[in-house]
Amino acid sequence: MKSNWKLLALMAILSSVVTLAAYNLLGFNNRDVVFNESSPTPTITGRLAALTGDSPSATPGGFSTAAEAVTPTVVHIRTTMTRTVRQQQVPDIFREFFGDEFGGQQRQPRRQQGQASGSGVIISKDGYIVTNNHVVQDADEVEVIMTDKRSFKAKVVGTDPLTDLAVIKVEATNLPAITLGDSDGLKLGEWVLAVGYPLDLESTVTAGIVSAKGRKIGILDQNIDRNDKKPDTPVESFIQTDAAINPGNSGGALVNLRGELVGINSAIASATGYYSGYGFAVPVSLVKKVSADLLKYGNVQRGYIGVIPIELNSKMAKEKGAKVNRGIYIDDAVDGGAAKQAGLQKGDVIVKMEGQPLDSDAQMREIIGRRRPGDIVNVTVNRNGTEKDYKVELRNRNGGRDVIRKADVTASTASLGALGADFEELSGQEAKQLGISGGVRVKQIKDGKLAETDIEEGFIIVKANGRNVKTTKDLQTILGSVKEGEGLMLIGMYPNSSRMYYYAVPV
Repeated sequence: MKSNWKLLALMAILSSVVTLAAYNLLGFNNRDVVFNESSPTPTITGRLAALTGDSPSATPGGFSTAAEAVTPTVVHIRTTMTRTVRQQQVPDIFREFFGDEFGGQQRQPRRQQGQASGSGVIISKDGYIVTNNHVVQDADEVEVIMTDKRSFKAKVVGTDPLTDLAVIKVEATNLPAITLGDSDGLKLGEWVLAVGYPLDLESTVTAGIVSAKGRKIGILDQNIDRNDKKPDTPVESFIQTDAAINPGNSGGALVNLRGELVGINSAIASATGYYSGYGFAVPVSLVKKVSADLLKYGNVQRGYIGVIPIELNSKMAKEKGAKVNRGIYIDDAVDGGAAKQAGLQKGDVIVKMEGQPLDSDAQMREIIGRRRPGDIVNVTVNRNGTEKDYKVELRNRNGGRDVIRKADVTASTASLGALGADFEELSGQEAKQLGISGGVRVKQIKDGKLAETDIEEGFIIVKANGRNVKTTKDLQTILGSVKEGEGLMLIGMYPNSSRMYYYAVPV
């Protein structure tokens, strides 16, 4: 956002009333995970309902009915995590006087344990729960507390930082599961409830209206993998609401007056870090797809349309010579990409996608984000003043049409991200000066696996698990081949030193 407000990730969760229809999803170990999905029924919308005497509180499907149905399906999540705090590095001048042992003692990392709190929504009777990625990210232990005070240890099934969603699992049966609603059908001004555990309080329900849809606020840009040469773009198309949401609501539910989940509360915009009237929720249409992918494939299957998009307004349309002022201008169509294969070209303006008028880049990314490689998307473009329809078959990140399961990703860019550091390759001249054939420098250490070792920024990796490392791709490939429970042995050197160092990194 172009303001001085602080964007904080938060959460809220919603619950459901009656099982109206079933949505089946193949999960791990060939098990079926059953979601409850709603059937289309009119809802009471807008604050006019209260002003005209049609009080939502007194009407079937009103405030009290929805809150009573939803509250048991929203859980309190408490996480425990151990972080490594690195000591300030001792300047090289002190090493010269006192030796490496003196510096090593000063550089020993300290481990600190912290706790955090959030919310989650039960989506199946057998214990699957949706929450925010930032609620469970890097957690060593996850505890789920029900409204009836029962407590369970939870396992993280899968996470997706680019939508800030995660699925966790508790070993329990016959749990109250929420009904998934329709976020596409939400109207501006429609009443919604936010349900969660703000400020570490007991279950709390607040009310508001849908203030806007398709909001992009830039809060997930920090989750982009900077080590990826083709990084995925976060999918932000938030539902904006003025229901009171505070820290601890993250992962909680945003529901309509039928008690159906329409969003997972994720963020607020606030100058103080507390409720200021602007809350943002991930639409349930995206929640369904991401959670389904995490359960079935272990990772999110992303489809790519293969265009460089520019969101149009009157000024941009004039600059680009477009015949319309609204839509997505195709600044380029990637060779071999889905759009170009379907016949779209540079200069076209996408005005509709799946029959929906297209006004923003965020809206387009959400529509595509709900689909997988190989899916067909109906696209209407304006070309020189004339509209034409196309069927675009989405591709995967490698240009194919198949889904890419987590087990198949052996050299993924996520591997380097798991080490918690930024890397850069040595230039040929640098390698020659150091007397090595090549290597990868640790540019910056963040909070991750490398922070748990004595490795310092500037360390040059020349071998990993006995294999030569000359590029970041080499390191990715080696790390991707490490089996569960195994570690990574790094061999390398520091600048201005010919001495070799050996570090064992837990993976």
